[in-house]
Amino acid sequence: MLPFWIALQFLSSLPVTLPGMPAPRQMGRSLLCYPLVGLLFGVLLWGACSALQGTAPPLQAALLLTFWVLLSGALHLDGLADSADAWLGGFGDRERTLQIMKDPRSGPIAVVTLVLVLLLKFCALWVLVERGQGAWLVLAPLIGRAGLLGLFLCTPYVRPGGLGQALADHLPRGAGRLMLLACGLGCLLLGGAQAFVVLAVSLLVFAWLRQLMCRRLGGTTGDTAGALLELLELAVVVVLAL
Repeated sequence: MLPFWIALQFLSSLPVTLPGMPAPRQMGRSLLCYPLVGLLFGVLLWGACSALQGTAPPLQAALLLTFWVLLSGALHLDGLADSADAWLGGFGDRERTLQIMKDPRSGPIAVVTLVLVLLLKFCALWVLVERGQGAWLVLAPLIGRAGLLGLFLCTPYVRPGGLGQALADHLPRGAGRLMLLACGLGCLLLGGAQAFVVLAVSLLVFAWLRQLMCRRLGGTTGDTAGALLELLELAVVVVLAL
């Protein structure tokens, strides 16, 4: 159970206390639990949606989005903002792009990107709430965090040392592939044909973003991994709302 608690502490703002500093091997195994954390988030969102039934759809969508952001502590939105700034300001240069991602300040492109992503999520949530399809919210956090596992399985981590390197070096790859397969089958069981469309679009978005990372950086960083998660979640809710 320790890898799950490590994953939950890292990926969420929930009050999780670990018995001590995890070993690198335990950190690597925690990646296998990222989809489980996503599933937990999805169930919590579904429960919140059910609890808010009867609330005006725009307000319900806004409250759900706020809850969604608070669950993760805006961790991945920060990565999206840093990546957006770096991609524009890096001018195609690898080292400059990596340097900008280290800068804690956010420029105009970061702000615009965050506003657009949150606006699209809000509108998609509004549509799903009006249709009474809150149960579909389980898929977005699950696929987003499964995407993180997939990214570390197939993409080099380009910053030596640190948390990301420990995750990449100690990830059990065979178990990771089995976990991704289980996630895909679980999504299909939950959603049938519509889930198949969602998975297909998610795979296309994943492949496109991974290609961008590899072309510019030669791999991924923590920031680009966070950006990938946010954009995968966005793709899922937009496809479901169409």
